[in-house]
Amino acid sequence: MAPRVRSLAAAVLALALGAPAVLAADEVTVFAAASLTDVLREAAREFESSTGNKVTFNFAGSNDLARQIRAGAPAEIFFSADKAQMDLVARDGRVGLADRIDVLSNALVIVVPAASAAKVATAADLKAFGRIALASPDAVPAGIYARTYLEGEGVWAAVKDKVVPTLDVRAALAAVEAEHADAAIVYRTDAARSQRVRVALEVPRDKGPKIVYPLALLSGARPAAALFRDYLVSDAARALYEKHGFAVILDD
Repeated sequence: MAPRVRSLAAAVLALALGAPAVLAADEVTVFAAASLTDVLREAAREFESSTGNKVTFNFAGSNDLARQIRAGAPAEIFFSADKAQMDLVARDGRVGLADRIDVLSNALVIVVPAASAAKVATAADLKAFGRIALASPDAVPAGIYARTYLEGEGVWAAVKDKVVPTLDVRAALAAVEAEHADAAIVYRTDAARSQRVRVALEVPRDKGPKIVYPLALLSGARPAAALFRDYLVSDAARALYEKHGFAVILDD
């Protein structure tokens, strides 16, 4: 979203949030990547208290969410962890080019159990691990990003048989928290919320894949959904994203 357009959206939003509620509250249905769970729940609480509208979430791997939307699920907003899944939804006519915005970026980290003494200086050190949890590397954005990184480092072939695939990135994190896996590659924002894992290596941005979270208002969305979409690109939301460790790329 261009700065001028975003400024206009913010102005409209400010008027709406500052006005007394005179219409019946609506329920906004949001399908969002699992890694956005905490920040979007906090954003929804602020939005709900200001507008009286209700936000309902479906959090999962973006690939599963895109499949549900394409099958006709009644989503009004899609916040994906990668562009590929948004592209699939767009091809089915559920979102137009003008209705999608690249909002966030993230970084990959390799985590181990908090009590583990294991050291990871490079991706090659993962060859010594037994089980490595990844969100499904053939389908889920976090897993695809991780696989792309490991392929780029030339170690995927050596570790792929050690991979324990999970439904989403939060499940990969949970596998290490429970010590069901010796390591995982997850988003930096997910690792930061856990006291039961330790970041052994943060993937340098010049070695990791470019991570992009696009946001879109879907066809058939009601006015309250458009209002929440505008909130999610506002300065108030920017502060929440940064608090939770995301990089905001709205101005890029």
